Amino acid sequence: MTRVVRLVQLDGTLPSLPLMRLSSFHKARGDEVVFTRSPFRRIDEPDYAAVYGSAIFDYSHARVARLLSEFPGAIVGGTGAGEANAKVTVEAIVGDHRGLDYDLYPDFDASLGFTQRGCRFTCGFCVVPFKEGRPVAVGTLHDIWRGEGHAKKIHLLDNDIFGQPKAAWKARLQEARDHGFRLCFNQGINVRVITDEIAEELASVEYRDDGFKVRRLYTAWDNIGDEALFFRGVDRLERAGVPSKHLMAYMLVGFDPSETWDRILHRFQRMVDRGIRPYPMVYGQDRRDLKQFQRWAARGLYRAVPWSEYDPGAKAKNKPVPEQQAFDFGLPAAA
Repeated sequence: MTRVVRLVQLDGTLPSLPLMRLSSFHKARGDEVVFTRSPFRRIDEPDYAAVYGSAIFDYSHARVARLLSEFPGAIVGGTGAGEANAKVTVEAIVGDHRGLDYDLYPDFDASLGFTQRGCRFTCGFCVVPFKEGRPVAVGTLHDIWRGEGHAKKIHLLDNDIFGQPKAAWKARLQEARDHGFRLCFNQGINVRVITDEIAEELASVEYRDDGFKVRRLYTAWDNIGDEALFFRGVDRLERAGVPSKHLMAYMLVGFDPSETWDRILHRFQRMVDRGIRPYPMVYGQDRRDLKQFQRWAARGLYRAVPWSEYDPGAKAKNKPVPEQQAFDFGLPAAA
């Protein structure tokens, strides 16, 4: 009798590598796989041989709880799984099986994976260094790429690509140049520690946004105390040929207990003045004002409506604004 397993992606927009690996493992054993994003059990669903869930964000705890309620024996992993499932790993289930089942995501034509794991830094809001340790090289672009017949588009999930030995990251960028790979540095680059050499290497490859449509590098400015380091890196990228307009910077808000609106808007304004596209990332879920600020920024409304005049309930006035339009931002001058 064929075993049937249920795979549930509880959050995230990119394909889930753990679920793809689980699917490949079970299909290799002759099992049938049902993939869904719903934590709810339909009335006509069978009793599964196994149920797996993947959650990467803390805000998914309600969906995790629902899945465990609907399927009490479910195995849930990922950074958003909660303490009860924090130690669950794919490796413990599939062993050394390395296959990935891209058939779960038929509309996804890129390839995704890691060339390094771990991180040099110990940011208080991030679990990567505690889960993965110091940076280590784990593979090549060709290891990630699905092979001939597939687009040469690579989503790099590396958290600290330039933290691995220089010989390794230089080899990866040379590999991209030699074989025409387009790269999305999905997890971002740490602009605070960009050297002139790294900037020149980045400028030499086809870096793209997560849709592979426009030139984009992702980075972050999380702490106002890093202002000088952040813009030193931006200057180095510009000298190497990476214009500021190619940068999207995630700005953490709501984490620092001493943070003020003046400091938030100072960071935002400094980036806007340089042509950088800011994207606020709200820490915690109980700050409605910061969520509104995130929406105002992410939709480009700052190009038309000053934050001091933004009305979250005025739908007609608060329409998304094309990125190329330029307006008076109405933010306080940088101190």
